[in-house]
Amino acid sequence: MRNKIISIASFSLVIIGFISILAIPNRAISDFDKIRPTLFVHGYKGTENSFGFMLERFEHEYKWGDKALVYYVTKQGVVQKYHPRLGRKKPMFVQVIFAQNRASFELTASWLANVLQDMKKVYGVNDVNIVGHSMGGIVALKYIKQFRGEQFPSVHKFVTLGSPFDGIYSEEYFQIHRDPAATDLRPDSPALKFLRKRPFPKHTQVLSISSTGDAIAVPESVRSLREIVPSAQLTEKVIENKQLGHSDLHESRRVDQLIYEFLWQDQVNVESKTPSSFR
Repeated sequence: MRNKIISIASFSLVIIGFISILAIPNRAISDFDKIRPTLFVHGYKGTENSFGFMLERFEHEYKWGDKALVYYVTKQGVVQKYHPRLGRKKPMFVQVIFAQNRASFELTASWLANVLQDMKKVYGVNDVNIVGHSMGGIVALKYIKQFRGEQFPSVHKFVTLGSPFDGIYSEEYFQIHRDPAATDLRPDSPALKFLRKRPFPKHTQVLSISSTGDAIAVPESVRSLREIVPSAQLTEKVIENKQLGHSDLHESRRVDQLIYEFLWQDQVNVESKTPSSFR
């Protein structure tokens, strides 16, 4: 009799455990249903630190939202993910990190598509915002134009920071950098020409940020986004600051402010610090 009771109890625990496992995806989906996630995509040779300090400011100093998820793509293209803070009601930040940070636009955009496909499948995310620095903005644009369909989230708002859509004009740059990504970053490369071939989706609004101090993505190259995105959907901000270099764009409080105003001006909790607090 005792053995029978133990067997029934064990069976009940297995059933309860199975039900709990089945419930996890639904709970994850409801977490992401609360507000549209914003992805942060680093550029050429970027690392976790590329957007790490910006996200620290957004989350802890300004209290604009929570870093909810980190996607790490290995050099073999395997998508791994970590869940710092799922389940908050504030805007959710999602950081995307590519271990192979010098891969071609084609390969990197396919990895980004795999990340977004996972967000759609696992969390039920239908649309996102994307913030991309340098090549990250170019790769995100490639995703927007190339990967469409029910299995991929659409992009609601898109922010680019120092993205050279017409390529990097300095020939000296390519004497140092000779990998697939560098090849794609050359002016008139087939990879850059591809971005001009397909129509831009009508529902996506774009903010392009550049700096007069950026010697890699000079404002002229950044402005070529006008040839890709219709003027009614494009907002351009050129920061007149000769000291604000290429990598400084994701460390600038002025850039923080511009992102805030474009993405969340009317959404962030009233207790959060507003841009006027650090002008």
